[in-house]
Amino acid sequence: MQRLSIEDTTGARAAGMAAAQRLIDEHGTFLDDLEQQLDVPYQQQPGAAA
Repeated sequence: MQRLSIEDTTGARAAGMAAAQRLIDEHGTFLDDLEQQLDVPYQQQPGAAA
């Protein structure tokens, strides 16, 4: 709890969230495509759950 209070009062949490949003805005499509490519081997296995 103390760590969360410190992050909120120093702006660390807001800065981290802003950085994460920039990453998603700039590279979101690439990350989505990469995730789909990495999931393919698991989706093609016989008996894999849908």
